[in-house]
Amino acid sequence: MKLNSLLETTTLNKSYCKSLTKYSRFNTREVMVGNIGIGGNNPIRVQSMTTTDTMDTIGTVEQSIRMIDAGSELVRITAPAVKEAKNLENIKNELRKRGYNTPLVADIHFKPDAAEIAARIVEKVRVNPGNYADKKKFKVFSFTDELYNEELQRIYDEFSPLVKICKEYGTAMRIGTNHGSLSDRIMNRYGDTPMGMVESALEFVRICREHNYHEIILSMKASNTQIMVEAYRLLVNKMIDEGMDYPLHLGVTEAGDGEDGRIKSSVGIGTLLEDGLGDTIRVSLTEDPEFEIPVCKRIASRYINRCKHKSIPEIYTELPYDPFSYLRRKTYETDKIGNHHVPVVILSTDAEKLTDPASLEKFSYTYSAELDKWNIGDMSPDFIYLGSKDLPYALPGTLKKIFDYSYWNTLTDKSDSFPLFSADEFLRASRKSFRINFVSLNINDISDNLLNALKADKFCVLVVNTSNSHGMAEERRIFIELMNKEIETPVIISRNYSGLDNEDLTLSSSVDCGALLIDGLGDGIWINADNSIDIINRLSFGILQATRTRISKTEYISCPSCGRTQFDLQVTTAMIKKRTDHLKGVKIAVMGCIVNGPGEMADADYGYVGSGPGWISLYRGKEVIERGIPYAEALDKLIELMKQDGVWVENAN
Repeated sequence: MKLNSLLETTTLNKSYCKSLTKYSRFNTREVMVGNIGIGGNNPIRVQSMTTTDTMDTIGTVEQSIRMIDAGSELVRITAPAVKEAKNLENIKNELRKRGYNTPLVADIHFKPDAAEIAARIVEKVRVNPGNYADKKKFKVFSFTDELYNEELQRIYDEFSPLVKICKEYGTAMRIGTNHGSLSDRIMNRYGDTPMGMVESALEFVRICREHNYHEIILSMKASNTQIMVEAYRLLVNKMIDEGMDYPLHLGVTEAGDGEDGRIKSSVGIGTLLEDGLGDTIRVSLTEDPEFEIPVCKRIASRYINRCKHKSIPEIYTELPYDPFSYLRRKTYETDKIGNHHVPVVILSTDAEKLTDPASLEKFSYTYSAELDKWNIGDMSPDFIYLGSKDLPYALPGTLKKIFDYSYWNTLTDKSDSFPLFSADEFLRASRKSFRINFVSLNINDISDNLLNALKADKFCVLVVNTSNSHGMAEERRIFIELMNKEIETPVIISRNYSGLDNEDLTLSSSVDCGALLIDGLGDGIWINADNSIDIINRLSFGILQATRTRISKTEYISCPSCGRTQFDLQVTTAMIKKRTDHLKGVKIAVMGCIVNGPGEMADADYGYVGSGPGWISLYRGKEVIERGIPYAEALDKLIELMKQDGVWVENAN
């Protein structure tokens, strides 16, 4: 009996999206931002933000044009104070004079008067509820209901003028909550949680609704991808509850640069887009803003024809996991796979490409012939799949081989190798490993016979595959079936790609694998592609790092720069990485200004924050340790702080 007929028919509470198996955009209202519609039946819009000084009119205009020419459909510009807000008119006029009608968005923190000026000039304003007319002293006391309501009334009085102006001028508004900048009122009642983020935004949305103003777009940004995804899902759940349908702006804040920034952004944004959530996206990279747009467009393009995917069996039972709170799927342990072990990494290669031990340097195994000793790096894979040809030398003890079952069955020495069965081979086989039996299957292989065999065998590890264009949902469907049947077999997430350049491979695999790992589904990752094996290995570990499921390197939480930035973020981030990238598991935030300092680095161990031109403040978590450090001395001071905390280790290289 196949999967379609295995489930009893009951009612599923689809609590945050239209369907977990059939791709469909979540229905939102259309909000017009100038001449651009967001939400409704519009395509997923892409946008970015300038990094220039807003008072530099020509510099901001020219950077905006580079962004627009790259495909940015909206341009966001910071307006930290009244003078910058007023200068938005000069910027807008110059852009229009040059023939560019792209809508402009004013980014506002702390200054209601700047927001009220900007709302009369640009097509959209973005406000952060935690920073806009709110208190952020983080005192430790409990808010009574009376005091909480008094604070809400104060916010109503201070926020209402902006709402009225936006309504009068036809200006749209993004109410954008950031994980690290919640007010003390929210922090005391909800804590630093996804629910706190949601409630922070909805307090402001309810004020808008009282004024019958609905040109609203919402966002729930965080640097931690798990928190970001949970917050957006909770937001949609609450909107459904309260009869709201506002469009969603998606983004992972402070994602960083290069490959890591792309992986992290793809994991967070893509996980939501897979379930039809999201109407406009911004990839926040510590790079020039025009380089963000091609990444946005590649991510968004995955969903242009997604609704035509091959059908996936529906789900008629309640979800066996909580999409609003991370908990890894319960599995038994099979030879250090599953249970409490971090997810493993499997690579595919040909024996001809690994002709001698030095070949393994491609993925962090180095061999000393003189000492006859292996050095194992933090990003060394756990298994390599060799098909049906063995290597002429012994591997390090931590690296095991996987062979096709038919070849493995012929080996005399099976001590460092394991078989890969098809589902049919596994059911028929009389000879199996006493340690690990990898079983490769897709959704069509699921049957009562197979599920019963898996439940009876504690030496199995499933390798789940898909060829569906909506593959994440199909693989998730297999996980749900296993959980409903209380089958605790560990599962490797496997995806096959061909003909992709390195960037597309990075973005696609980060979404496809990361979206499952974010929900605690998966005990390993196996990416098959025709790209070089060192890139695939680095990518695999990067996805695990971005989903917080296996930490193998230093994590950098660096903002994408804007007109508030007090130093060159790209140069400074590279300088800090050069000195600290050997500190496995340490999270370092590099923030250009105080707005993106303690507010946005909630998840960091240490913070390096611009406090003025040429001056840096250092943080331990959210606590400022030293202010007013000259830029030239700040990195050394940061390292001194790490040494005091016992975190620092010398770089062996």
